[in-house]
Amino acid sequence: MGRARNRTPIAWETVRQLAGSLPGVEEGTSYGTPALKVRGKLFARLHQDGESLVVAIDPAERAVRMRADPEAFFITAHYADHPWMQVRLAAVRRADLRDLLAESWRRPNQVAPSRHRPAG
Repeated sequence: MGRARNRTPIAWETVRQLAGSLPGVEEGTSYGTPALKVRGKLFARLHQDGESLVVAIDPAERAVRMRADPEAFFITAHYADHPWMQVRLAAVRRADLRDLLAESWRRPNQVAPSRHRPAG
């Protein structure tokens, strides 16, 4: 995290491709924006600003990511009490986004099919 920045923002199409490699991902909408779901449960969506992605995340992991790379990872007051984080598509590294989408997809008790959840 926190390494060289993108020259151009990551497009929604790239987000879709990265998430599309995960089993059971469905496309839909949430709050009128494109969204990614598993079994109907939201795990990521394009924020209405069109410049950031909203992803499901464990609050402890969110704090770590925001400290490590505040240019890419942030929250607004709206998300402060919820397990979600915003990702600036112009600042996040593709590899970090890929990892974050996979983590969001498999959050225990959140969205991933049980055979794909981490043990423990």
